[in-house]
Amino acid sequence: MNTFEGTGVKNLKLRSGVYYWRQKIRGVQYSESLQTSNWTDAMKRMEKKVDAVRNGKNIKEKKMTKAKDISTEFIDFWPQLKVLDCTIRDGGLMNNHNFSDDFVKTVHKSLVAAGVDYMEIGYKADKKLFSQDEYGLWKSCDEDALNHFFGDEDPGLKLSVMADVGRTTENDIVPADQSVLDLIRVACYIHQIPTALEMVKMAKENGYETSVNLMAISTVPEFELHKGLELIGKSQQVDMLYLVDSFGSLYFEQIEDLMRRYTDAMEHGQQIGIHAHNNQQMAYVNTICSAIHGATMLDSTLDGMGRGAGNCPTELLLGFLRNPKFHQRPIIETVEKLMQPLRENIDWGYSVPYMITGQMNEHPRSAIKLRESEQKNDFLKFYDEIHDQ
Repeated sequence: MNTFEGTGVKNLKLRSGVYYWRQKIRGVQYSESLQTSNWTDAMKRMEKKVDAVRNGKNIKEKKMTKAKDISTEFIDFWPQLKVLDCTIRDGGLMNNHNFSDDFVKTVHKSLVAAGVDYMEIGYKADKKLFSQDEYGLWKSCDEDALNHFFGDEDPGLKLSVMADVGRTTENDIVPADQSVLDLIRVACYIHQIPTALEMVKMAKENGYETSVNLMAISTVPEFELHKGLELIGKSQQVDMLYLVDSFGSLYFEQIEDLMRRYTDAMEHGQQIGIHAHNNQQMAYVNTICSAIHGATMLDSTLDGMGRGAGNCPTELLLGFLRNPKFHQRPIIETVEKLMQPLRENIDWGYSVPYMITGQMNEHPRSAIKLRESEQKNDFLKFYDEIHDQ
């Protein structure tokens, strides 16, 4: 049967092993995940959905019509959207967190002037696992050092750190009234959720805001994702749950589908956040898509600095949000003075090797290794090696 009416998009798309359908029926465009990787099943499910639409049945697909132009909503701004800049934390993965004090102070000052809500200063990592001779202050975020660095003055914004499951000890997280920190973000993989929730409980009891950052979500099977979100959604100690596109492999249709799953699973009004990587130039788009579909915590970094392909650029995001409390100029000044000179010694941002690992839904470690070598521009050889594995 002919169900395609010229939207310019194929009826079926395979994205990271899952089929999506998108087509126009009677002038209305429909788009949704079919939640299967089998082509035959996808065709059957699509035909069933098409029949439902034509018969006027109540289905879940979002209808996009000219009468509902969502772009007009962004003439105004949404005050509930918060920005968390993680330049020092995620960017620190590119130089073992060896930023000078002046560098970090300048970034901090610019974020305060720009009206950014949170600054992620680094990790709460066990010093026994990470030598202080190799890693800078911001890998462990020692409380004495943090108190000395920020002094007794109000930091002017909220401060957060990331605590990886298996790399943070109970003693690393002191009571909040003894710390300048406000938010503890517990990072974990799907099989580590029970341990992550124990860490969140401890942080919450110590007086912090809490977050679970569920990493490498693009690799998680549907059943495991459902159970994991169910566990997190039941926890009253979790204030935020982050959708983390660790490999930069997701497209906005997948982000839309995942946002629905995340928000539906939260039983205590937990906020949803997005942390996107830029392997396929999708970090900015996916961050905006997440905001449109319910995310209120948006991660970004100055000039997009972050592991490998980097992240959604803070200066780009602030301009889009249109909230008068945000100011681009301090960020752009810092990008010019700090980030551009830093690029002479540190390689981050979109490049072909990162694109390849993103499209293959793989960790970018092989691309990082290539970019750090003398053969960093041997794109074709890298492409062949990755596809032959």
